[in-house]
Amino acid sequence: MKTQKIVKFIVLIALITITQKVFAQNPENWTSKQLLEPADLARVIESGKDVPIIISVGPGVTIPNSIAIGMTKEKENVDTLKAKLQSMPKDAKIVIYCGCCPFEHCPNVRPAIAALKDMKFTNYYLLDLPHNIKADWIDKGYPVVKQ
Repeated sequence: MKTQKIVKFIVLIALITITQKVFAQNPENWTSKQLLEPADLARVIESGKDVPIIISVGPGVTIPNSIAIGMTKEKENVDTLKAKLQSMPKDAKIVIYCGCCPFEHCPNVRPAIAALKDMKFTNYYLLDLPHNIKADWIDKGYPVVKQ
């Protein structure tokens, strides 16, 4: 009886471990130093001075001056991103954002960061939207594209 419980427990732990590996997102491919606070980007946009290249890699454009790429979970949109960046200096300040969902579930930021790395860009940032664009940008009153 006790042996059966131990076996069931081991099987349960194995299933949980396998499930986490199958459904877990890839690890973060950015550093904490590469996270840009929304308030900082909002200030720069409002000042109009030294505004970086802002790229939306999610389902839509919310932030003014953004370049819409489309969801970079799709290979053709990663190709579009690379084509847009092709002629830019490798040290250009670039900020990418998605905001569709929390980072741990976002299918778009990792492929975009990987493309920037592959292209040898050195001055890129991920807008720190750990929850989503609504909670971390819109609800805080930061500038949005007028529809």
